[in-house]
Amino acid sequence: MAKTTIARYHYLIYHYHFMELLSAYQPGNFITQFIVNLLGLFIAARVMSSVHVESFNRGLVVALVIAILNVTLGAALNFITTPIRWLTLGFFSFVVDALLIMLASYLMKGFSVKGFWSALGLAIVIALTNVLFDWIF
Repeated sequence: MAKTTIARYHYLIYHYHFMELLSAYQPGNFITQFIVNLLGLFIAARVMSSVHVESFNRGLVVALVIAILNVTLGAALNFITTPIRWLTLGFFSFVVDALLIMLASYLMKGFSVKGFWSALGLAIVIALTNVLFDWIF
């Protein structure tokens, strides 16, 4: 009995992760992710002194870059780090998101995040914005 329960659990985890990877490539999801990144970015820039966005136009570009990084590199990193995410009950996803935010900060002028912990805070704000967005819509 326990073996079948464990087998079902593993099936659900693999199936969910596969569907998560597929949903990352849908156009509607990309637009939603862009909007959520934009909202989370501006909320964090207002609340956190260690996150700086130069202007609204720069924020649009940064949100687009973060969304592109999440869809491409983020999906690959999340797939590679799946065992670590299981061990940390999914919290390692925030670390992956923080690394992508730091990469976006390195690539973009007019957007700065002061250190890993600020990037982690921004990743959490974006995740909370995503949860709120999913809850409302």
